[in-house]
Amino acid sequence: MSQLNITSHQEILHFPKGDKPTLAPNEWQVWSGSQDEGGLPDLEHGAHKVLVPFTWWLEHHHEADVIAKTQNGQIGVWLATDDDILKHADMIDAGKQAWPLVAAHFPIFRDGRSFSTAALLRNRFAWQGEIRAIGDVLIDQLLQGARVGFDSFALRPDQNLDVALKQFDLYTVTTQNSWRDKRSTLSA
Repeated sequence: MSQLNITSHQEILHFPKGDKPTLAPNEWQVWSGSQDEGGLPDLEHGAHKVLVPFTWWLEHHHEADVIAKTQNGQIGVWLATDDDILKHADMIDAGKQAWPLVAAHFPIFRDGRSFSTAALLRNRFAWQGEIRAIGDVLIDQLLQGARVGFDSFALRPDQNLDVALKQFDLYTVTTQNSWRDKRSTLSA
């Protein structure tokens, strides 16, 4: 696996279904799963929660230390754009009970495959937990992300969080159904 550096703001934009968007501390570090790093990052000092790659999870989910940390809410999973979650449907279903957070990675803002990942998790897998957008996440992606199933966003460090919060107030009418709600009914 190539070295991956996913950075974001110290705060995430949290937008639970049926609630207002807010900023919250980003308690999760994103780990590349590189063998060069010698196993899981140190969760005792610094960040106490880590998102591990789904491919790493597939290989290590049975290990006692990984099970204990996951049950303790310290390990979540992030999905790469080329992870075939339908092929691993049994693992995704099991993850609903185990992972406190699942994230979908945007390697570059113009690669929209992670929108499909969030939609599959919400619609096909009936995912009720938090789904976070990570990676090259821009303000321009927030409305579409919120529509398909993301409820938190770790924006790229150069994105303005105050402007990001205002994105959800841009439109008062929706013309299509989404994960969040039904389209607006207009009176004649």
